[in-house]
Amino acid sequence: MCHHLILGGVFTIRVASVEDAPLIYAIMLSAFEEYRHIEVPSSALNEKLSSLEEALKRGSESAVLYYQDKEAVASCRFKFDEHSLYFSRLSVCPEVRGKGIARAILLWLENHAMDQGRTEMWCRVRMAMARNIDLYKSVGFLVAKEEVVINPNGLPVQTIVMRKQL
Repeated sequence: MCHHLILGGVFTIRVASVEDAPLIYAIMLSAFEEYRHIEVPSSALNEKLSSLEEALKRGSESAVLYYQDKEAVASCRFKFDEHSLYFSRLSVCPEVRGKGIARAILLWLENHAMDQGRTEMWCRVRMAMARNIDLYKSVGFLVAKEEVVINPNGLPVQTIVMRKQL
């Protein structure tokens, strides 16, 4: 766990436990609500709390929580493979966006990946989410490939894979 000052407040980022699943889930739903009425709604909105709890319990996924002045306002899920850290569902509550929270989480993940001997981070982003793509590019991610994937709702989504060498 690390404590830092940001914009006059204290923030903490820590690895979440299974018991934190309801909090991670609530933050994700809040952050992804804006994607409910787009052409292909985010599958995050249909995800079940039980599937998140099970993934955390099994260890097939991990998560971090970002606390600002002792209140959890952001989360991100991640997992490791042999050489990299894959992250998903980077979620920042709408009322605190634009304050560097997503960047702080990405930096934490980058350091965590390097501490675990990984040489790369990557994620998948919808091509339509220019704001997210710009954020990742601004911290060193590059577009590796474009892919159409079928989301858990069974709908095709145009995505890009973004990678960053560590």
